[in-house]
Amino acid sequence: MIEVKDIVKSFDGTVVLDHVSAKFEDGKVNMIIGQSGSGKTVLMKSMIGLHRLDSGSILYDGRDIGQMSEHDIRMMHREVGMLFQGSALFDSMSVIENVLFPLEMFDRTMDMAQKEERARFCLQRVDIAERAYNLMPSEISGGMQKRVAIARAIALNPKYLFCDEPNSGLDPKTSLVIDKLIHDITREYGICTIVNSHDMNSILEIGDNVVFLRLGKLEWQGNRHEIYTSDNEALNDFVFASELFKKVRNAGAVGIRSKE
Repeated sequence: MIEVKDIVKSFDGTVVLDHVSAKFEDGKVNMIIGQSGSGKTVLMKSMIGLHRLDSGSILYDGRDIGQMSEHDIRMMHREVGMLFQGSALFDSMSVIENVLFPLEMFDRTMDMAQKEERARFCLQRVDIAERAYNLMPSEISGGMQKRVAIARAIALNPKYLFCDEPNSGLDPKTSLVIDKLIHDITREYGICTIVNSHDMNSILEIGDNVVFLRLGKLEWQGNRHEIYTSDNEALNDFVFASELFKKVRNAGAVGIRSKE
């Protein structure tokens, strides 16, 4: 679990995160949502340790990263997987070389044969066929690139997985595949997964825990089912802005009530 406790972060006197507190649970897809400028990217970067806080604390299973040295933060990062927006694969490396990269950089316990076995296992887990292992990123589709990036992110068997706009640039059908993959891997390995997203489909499909930021403050926190029945006006205006999603909300709320 990652706990954010009363954190404040400002840049040049402008407060971007204003006394934000939230919990991000293991084995769940924890989503950070909000409009541009709401502070969600700063929150994610602060959680990773890229920003030093003005005040407050961020605890990784009780460990306060604000009290860690730079060396300790680097060591903690070995427990963290990152899925970057746009995949961020290395163009000069093949598919399998991209997945091997974190193993070669950070793992000193496995020999090369074991690392290659681990890389192949991760690629198989995200349904990348063996014939694609030696292809370059430019030779595979955007959806396959994203799956390779997920394989790279889980190569070190992380306890925490951060995903920055994982469906950016993908078509709706491929986005659903990526959502399911993130959800399944999170449950299968008990990972604390944090997703920064503005994809409404993702929020309503896999949002086990949703943190909604507005103007740097925590406006609402709940799960995807509670979104349908929330009376928070700001949340509803954000998630159900379109006529289509208003209809989805009404249908979802009716379905939830019928089960109660």
